[in-house]
Amino acid sequence: MKNYFIKTITILCVSFMALMNTSCEDLLSDPILNNNDELKLTVSSSEVILDERKPNENLTFNWTTGTNKGTSASITYVLQIDKEGNNFANPLEYEMGTNKFLFSLNWGSLNYILLNTFGVQPGIAQKFEARITATVASANVEAQVSTVSFTITPYLPVSKELYIIGSATSVGWDISKALPLTLSTTTPGVFVYQGQLNSGTFKLPINRDGCFCQDFYTKAPTDTAKMVHNRGGSGQDLQWQITQAGQYKITADLLNLTIKIESILGPPFSEIYIVGDASPSGWDINNPKAFTQSTTNPFIFTYEANFKQGNFKILAGSKGNWCGEWYRPLTDGQVLTSTVVAQNSGCTVDNKWSIGSGDVGRYKITLNTQNNTISIKKVSLYIIGDGGPNGWNIVSPTAMTYTNGAFVFNGALGSSNATGEFKISKFKGDWCDGDWINSATANQSLSNVNYIITNGCNGPDNKWKLKTGEAGNYQISINLDTNTMTIVRQ
Repeated sequence: MKNYFIKTITILCVSFMALMNTSCEDLLSDPILNNNDELKLTVSSSEVILDERKPNENLTFNWTTGTNKGTSASITYVLQIDKEGNNFANPLEYEMGTNKFLFSLNWGSLNYILLNTFGVQPGIAQKFEARITATVASANVEAQVSTVSFTITPYLPVSKELYIIGSATSVGWDISKALPLTLSTTTPGVFVYQGQLNSGTFKLPINRDGCFCQDFYTKAPTDTAKMVHNRGGSGQDLQWQITQAGQYKITADLLNLTIKIESILGPPFSEIYIVGDASPSGWDINNPKAFTQSTTNPFIFTYEANFKQGNFKILAGSKGNWCGEWYRPLTDGQVLTSTVVAQNSGCTVDNKWSIGSGDVGRYKITLNTQNNTISIKKVSLYIIGDGGPNGWNIVSPTAMTYTNGAFVFNGALGSSNATGEFKISKFKGDWCDGDWINSATANQSLSNVNYIITNGCNGPDNKWKLKTGEAGNYQISINLDTNTMTIVRQ
């Protein structure tokens, strides 16, 4: 019987060897099954210089099983890490449990631990020790310990914010209003600015602190495509030069200290939207109302609508992203008559224009994305013609009253001895300065309220014509949002 058992084991082993491409000797020497192994801790590298460009590289600790002295008792492991010489008085400690024989820390996490837990200075090599303790679940077996030494040099992480200032920017050298760059969501350490730059110079601070003694990224002395990290404002204050005003895209890589400055020939955005509770869009960033892009100058976008009390800002590019690209005023609540606008991205600075209770009305917004200027003008309607109250006075006519989204006129049309005619302007000053509301046909009856919009002196100069006996008091109401008009005799 004994020989038969031995033969059976041998046959099974040979069969298993064929399946696993191994040997009985290899199988029986598996360290996990060897209860008499000496505990030994090793580290993947004895000297590591951490690099922020490689956040997913690992420092790995491996250890052997140790021994349970043939008791069949389980073995648990505890890994400790501390500065060399501290005798593990206040270590990092990781409970590894059973059947686990390696542990890894990626370089990003390791760098954070070195700077914030152990207080190691960036760029300074620090010696460390790691200790693995194997505890057997048997009172008859003593705990086993193995240590290993290694050296790590941490790095100073690059800033998570970056700004641009200088005579080439719309904010000049006012660092408190520095324009933010957008941090890439795919490439660590890369920031992008896209917008108008004028003839002048610029450099890149890491925050809006008022002191110029902060960290700056400036031009390298011999290569305009390279950057220098001037800590605390130290070093040469070399700046990049913009020789021709226009739209630019700047890509700054803080990890590789490179910069790319690209001129954009066309408009930076093909889609512009209004967003805010003062506007018809409300705060719906997924379905905002769009500006109209000029067919003659693609850098210019216009939007006209009725605005109520509240705030608004201008979304650029793609919809749906609150931290995307925006056109915003330089200060929160900036007056509507200001022509200055900043193109920026992100959520850090969220300035908006404000419509107060006394400013409610219809506005036409004209945004020039080539030079980052904006015109926000209140729209008024005026009756022009000898059939109206002001005759042909285009210089200083009386405005219609704006009420609940409509423009309303209450007064006399025509006279007892003349019929007269009229049309409606959206401007005053000169005959070709703006848009007209003309009747759909020439000499149109007051009972026909169909109209067309013409610009300047380019369209058909149609007018409403009063017939004999139609002179009297009328109410005219026009809602430009719904394109409806009424003319009612009082």
